[in-house]
Amino acid sequence: MDVPTLLKQLKQQKPASIYLVQGTESHLIDQVKTALQKLLSSDEMTMNFGNYDLAVTPLATALDDAMSAPFFGERRLVFVENPIFLTAESKQAKVVHDVASFLTYLNDPPQTTTLVIFAAYAKLDERKKVTKTLKKQATLVDVQPLSEQQAQQYVRTYLKAQQLTIEPAALKLLIARTEANLSLMMAELTKLALYALQDHQITLTAVQQLVTQSLEQNVFTLVDAVMGHNVAQALTLYHQLVLQKEEPLKLNAILVSQFRLLLQVKILQRSGYSQGELAKVLHAHPYRIKLAINQARKFQQSALRQAYLGLIDLEYKLKTSQQAPELLFQLFMLQFSQSVA
Repeated sequence: MDVPTLLKQLKQQKPASIYLVQGTESHLIDQVKTALQKLLSSDEMTMNFGNYDLAVTPLATALDDAMSAPFFGERRLVFVENPIFLTAESKQAKVVHDVASFLTYLNDPPQTTTLVIFAAYAKLDERKKVTKTLKKQATLVDVQPLSEQQAQQYVRTYLKAQQLTIEPAALKLLIARTEANLSLMMAELTKLALYALQDHQITLTAVQQLVTQSLEQNVFTLVDAVMGHNVAQALTLYHQLVLQKEEPLKLNAILVSQFRLLLQVKILQRSGYSQGELAKVLHAHPYRIKLAINQARKFQQSALRQAYLGLIDLEYKLKTSQQAPELLFQLFMLQFSQSVA
């Protein structure tokens, strides 16, 4: 089920014994946590609520709490975070978890406890018995990143509840500057809502003034300048980012990542992959894939590959050379422009 459905159910009926909240959208995760915690009074929260991070705490500790009877209340609420044993990365866990006892718990959970597993991962290891059993026994709550259209609708619904409206151009720019990331959008809406208290409308001007362009977006513009052989614009953008205290190695890493994504999109599209399939295969936000498709369409694969390899070489020079990063980037731009001229 999605989060709105969960919120509705919690108001109408008793909570389930076990919830599996899977996905990486932090705003939706916070909504789930808040809604479940409201099931307990402030006094009950003190005595009957537990929150366990399995990155540092054994699962057995959380299970001991979950199996305890509520103290001066009707229900115990236990949150479990970072259940890495549900993923393919479990060998990297620093804490040993008693999965066998967890399987026993799943088959006969106490009716006075609500155990909530927050699996903030894009996917789980479906081959594992514990994952299969948990999905069978738990109520599943989807908190994966929303699509661009879903994020738009979420924002409109939120603003309607706040008795606010937003200009179409303002919403479009907000989505662009947050890359349709719901958590970022909601954080920006806090400022924008305050700004719009008098007129009850969020304008394009407000978004332009209050929502800054992210580093990734600046790099997106920089990619266009590089691929357009616009040396002057590329050097100006790079200089501005350095003045903003962005580390050259970090800038180069993001550039490399963007060119790698463009190449992957270009290659996979030729094999018939759709936008949705690309997002799943490349583990990227659908909006970022949409932008990458539009950007990759403008360039030849051979030119993208040449720029990518040039940036890999630039990374090596940044790590080993004593020359100024801006000079090294300038040399890269000149060499790339001449090679594809």
